[in-house]
Parts: sequence; C-alpha cells; structure tokens
Amino acid sequence: MDLTQGTDQEKLARAKKMMLWFGIVSLIMSFAGWTSAFIVSSTRKDWLSDFVLPQPFLISVFVIIASSVTMILSKKALKENKLQLTTIFLVITFALGVYFIVNQISGFDEIVSQGYHFTGPTSNVTMSYIFLIAFVHVLHVVVGLICLLVVLINQLRKKYNPQNMLGFELAATFWHFVDILWVYLFFFLYFFK
Repeated sequence: MDLTQGTDQEKLARAKKMMLWFGIVSLIMSFAGWTSAFIVSSTRKDWLSDFVLPQPFLISVFVIIASSVTMILSKKALKENKLQLTTIFLVITFALGVYFIVNQISGFDEIVSQGYHFTGPTSNVTMSYIFLIAFVHVLHVVVGLICLLVVLINQLRKKYNPQNMLGFELAATFWHFVDILWVYLFFFLYFFK
C-alpha cells in the first residue's frame, strides 16, 4: 500500500496513528529499561525477596481488565451507531480508570504502612523500584483518563459516528496499551523477586 495515497483526511489519520504507535513503543522501551534494572538490582545484598505486593495492586488488575472490556463494548456500540450505549460504556470505562487509581493509591499506602518509602532512611531499593514503576504507570493512566474525558465530551457533542472514529480509536488504543502494561507489570513484580 502506498502511504502517500488517499485523501488529506486519510493521510492525517495514518500520521496520527503512526505517532501514537511511536509513543507507545517509546513507553515500552522505558518500562523495559526499568524492569531490566529491577532484574539486575535483584542481585544486591539488600534486595527484598520476600515482599508481597499489596492486595489493591491485584484488585487493580481486574479493574483495568474490566475497563478494557467496557472500552471494547463502547467501540462496538459506536460502530453500530448506538450512541447512548457508547456514552454509557465510556462513562463506565472512565469510572473504572478512576477506581484503578484509587486502588493504586491504597497500594502505595500499604507499602508506606509497612515502613517503606520511595526515598530516605526508610527506603529500600526493591520498594523504590516498585514505587517508581507503579507511579509512572499511574501517570500514564491519568493521561489515558484525560484522553477518555476528551472522547467522552466529543461523544456527548456527537462528534463520533461509525464513519468518523479516529479520536475514539486513538484513545482506545492508548487505553488498551496502559491496561496491558499494568497486567504485565503486576505479574512481573509478582513473579520476579
């Protein structure tokens, strides 16, 4: 397929999708670097090998998976031109995203209540990595929530329809990425000690 072919709108859509994928690949590389550093650092004498991830982090896995499902359902409803159902699923997805962050904060609170902090005299390299990886992921979920909010506002303004879904699709792709990323990070942190 010749990428120079098509209308200006089609070219713009391809360019936006390409930029999103460049961003996703760079984020994958960043998290790969942090998880690699986690593995390398696990050979340190002060490494905690018996830590248990807080229960809210596990709950977050189910919440984020559910949010991906509701995003898929929202996109399906939009393709079928069921605009009210699209909006309902978008609102549920947004609410699940907020609930995910609430669980993450609760998980951070549990780590702090165990006496570990990100830095300072009560910090530990193991927990500092967990704080870093989980916190940076939360920041990306916040970005995803902002994207969802923009999509929700545009949906309420009836900007999207089965023939015009670009903004919706870009937000959905990013949302699914942060969802899959958390599932990977949770299982990485859970199984690799």
